[in-house]
Amino acid sequence: MPDTPILVSACLAGIHCRYNGEVEPFEPVVDLVRRGCAVPFCPEVFGGLPTPRVPCEILGDRVIDADGADRTAEFRRGAEEGLRLVKLMGCRQAVLKARSPSCGSGEVFDGTFTATRVAGDGLFAQLLKAHGIIVRTEEDLDG
Repeated sequence: MPDTPILVSACLAGIHCRYNGEVEPFEPVVDLVRRGCAVPFCPEVFGGLPTPRVPCEILGDRVIDADGADRTAEFRRGAEEGLRLVKLMGCRQAVLKARSPSCGSGEVFDGTFTATRVAGDGLFAQLLKAHGIIVRTEEDLDG
């Protein structure tokens, strides 16, 4: 067991918060939560977005939903709340959802809603990295 808890994307822990309303638990993350080693968190929900919600992607320095609405403020609010939780819990690392506009690390979708991937980080992942938190995705645990 790690000496400090790991922050994990709540959707990976099987919590009903994915943009499409589906629940897709990722067993290695679920196991971390069960063992008390991880704290689940969803920055999009904490930013005020509903479940389900219109899909969002990063376009330049904004987060836009598929209907064209700017959701940057909600994504920033959720990222800030997540940073508060990380500091409160003393987390030094996070396992976040790959390619998410909040949680993606190293690769996100390009804002065209065509499943085109580009190098980059989601807003929450960016903020955590800027504060020295090690960020990985579930794909780093798989294999």
